[in-house]
Amino acid sequence: MFLGHGKGFTPAFRLGHDSGMRIVIQRVSRAAVMVEGEAVASIGLGLLALVGVAQGDGEAEALRLARKCAEMRIFADGEGRFNLSLLDVGGEALVVSQFTLLANVRKGRRPSFVGAAAPESAEPLVAAFAQAMREAGVPTQTGRFGAKMTVELVNEGPVTIVLDSEELERPRRG
Repeated sequence: MFLGHGKGFTPAFRLGHDSGMRIVIQRVSRAAVMVEGEAVASIGLGLLALVGVAQGDGEAEALRLARKCAEMRIFADGEGRFNLSLLDVGGEALVVSQFTLLANVRKGRRPSFVGAAAPESAEPLVAAFAQAMREAGVPTQTGRFGAKMTVELVNEGPVTIVLDSEELERPRRG
């Protein structure tokens, strides 16, 4: 499928684009994470959030994106319109670290991950994102940082949205 770049077109996800924290959220009826055959987390109705942390990201990005995920209206109301948030439907969140979201594929055939934050920087920010979801009132579980995980999900809709901290409106000051 070809995606043109017409007047005013801003792609939500640019391959190889150097960016900030990137999160892929999927609306799910259920999702689970397994590590070495053991279930480490599972949720029912809610959001699976795959979180990629970029170099230079900080807690502000994690908190802003968590608030966006908790409040984004992507669940259907009685008329079938996207008018309800995760909080409105009493849904859960499953947060899984995924550095490959920061892949740069501009050159060659092998993705480069040089824009991804080092594990010692990324892990606390993924944890901060998950904690901010909890503090917003969303029951939140996590995968196991750095582990080889198997993620199972049933995507409802399907609804999949990419959030990039660089492309979100900054909070107004003063």
